[in-house]
Amino acid sequence: MHTDMEMWTEVRRRVLVEGLSKRAARREYGLGSETLEKILTHAEPPGYRSTGQRPRPKLGPFTGVIDEILATDADPSTPRKQRHTAKRVFERLRDEHGYSGSEVQVRRYIAERRRTQAEVFVPLSHPPGEAQFDFGEATVEIAGERMKAALAVMSLPYSDAFFVSAYPRECTETFQQGHVSGFEYFGGVPTKTAYDNTTIAVSKVMGGSQRQLTREFLRLESHYLFTHRFCRVARGNEKGHVENLVGFGRRNFLVPVPAFDTFADLNAHLARRCDADLDRRVRGKGTTKRERLAEDLAAMLALPAESFEARRVEQRRANTLSLVRFDRNDYSVPTAYAHHDLTVLGGVDHLTIAAGPQIVATHLRHWGRERVFFNPVHYLALLERKPGALDAARPLEDWDLPPCFALLRRRLEADLASGGTREFIKVLRLMERASLRELTSAVGQALRIGATGADAVGLILAHSQERPVGLFSLDGHPHLKSVVVDAIDLGAYRALTPIGDTA
Repeated sequence: MHTDMEMWTEVRRRVLVEGLSKRAARREYGLGSETLEKILTHAEPPGYRSTGQRPRPKLGPFTGVIDEILATDADPSTPRKQRHTAKRVFERLRDEHGYSGSEVQVRRYIAERRRTQAEVFVPLSHPPGEAQFDFGEATVEIAGERMKAALAVMSLPYSDAFFVSAYPRECTETFQQGHVSGFEYFGGVPTKTAYDNTTIAVSKVMGGSQRQLTREFLRLESHYLFTHRFCRVARGNEKGHVENLVGFGRRNFLVPVPAFDTFADLNAHLARRCDADLDRRVRGKGTTKRERLAEDLAAMLALPAESFEARRVEQRRANTLSLVRFDRNDYSVPTAYAHHDLTVLGGVDHLTIAAGPQIVATHLRHWGRERVFFNPVHYLALLERKPGALDAARPLEDWDLPPCFALLRRRLEADLASGGTREFIKVLRLMERASLRELTSAVGQALRIGATGADAVGLILAHSQERPVGLFSLDGHPHLKSVVVDAIDLGAYRALTPIGDTA
């Protein structure tokens, strides 16, 4: 303490400078001879020096048991969330081994052991142009619903620049989209990217540095031509730069919990925050992140000219209701493809279903579960054969058509009785080749002229879809410019005209 140092200084000065005797100093300041000698020997009080380990008379016989428990917990096969707390170790010592000491002694010993056994890491060098990638998690509010979002984070350790994008869930297509968005944000492709052993990219760990990679990860790597480095199993610290930035982005960009209408709005916000962060100066460096990012970019690969489609491909069979299941939701296809094997391409925003090379259905992607999404047009061909089911058909129950369609149906059923319903369905089937807006215009025109049959509406629709033919041009057809067509001799046709006919 400060007062102790004042007395220490005063005693030294009075004895060593002013000549006060040691006997008088001991008597005046109440000091023992050893303490006085220590003051006169040292310019300041020496720190406490332990001469040996303090004895633990009660805990000592049990330290071996504690060490064994801690060693078992350190085994990778032990679940991380089911390892011993200090309290649980104390309870086991007490109940299973007869320990009669305090819990405090157990806690102190465990803290000391963990401190001395903690892993020490070597600082790593990060050349320009390399990246690290990882997913994190954060709570967000989208369209009024609070949910957990997956945060895809790509960092450039050399410049300390990083990019964060958010998605409803961590999966193959969001993993890919996180890369696409990161590459586009930075304006280049890192030459090498470090990952943990996520099953999205690694289908099997072969031992050592060998990995069996998934097809979709290899497709991403083949498109952008970067190389990879996977951390050793349970060694996420080998990409510690991005792991630290996952937490940094969550604390600085998403507090308080952000509320947006869509994930696109949230990602626009995150991109702005990442850009503003580039103006921070890197600790220990004389330049900002933005300035060092230029050096990163100089070492990166160029973005390819063709865009990359982030999607997951699965083979599915349409069921008896013409529904295909993908990612826990059901999506409709035309009834002609019921019981057929189909290919589903699931993107972040859209779902495409194909039969061979032909696309048969597209839907908006839904990230919930156990939902059914119908396109009413898919069921019209079946309803034409079963018109009595029109009003009870589930795919059509939420179909909000313009009022002119209800008027058309009433007129058709008034004119054709039971056949009017089938004729109305034929009109609706025109949406198999036209948009609702185009068909609505055609129906309105048909009602005005009193031509309400499906054939009449079809003719009006076809006429509205015709495009005027312009003059033929060779623009865009350079291969035709070298073609020469000889002039036609029309003399042979003169022989067919009557003699003397000069017309």
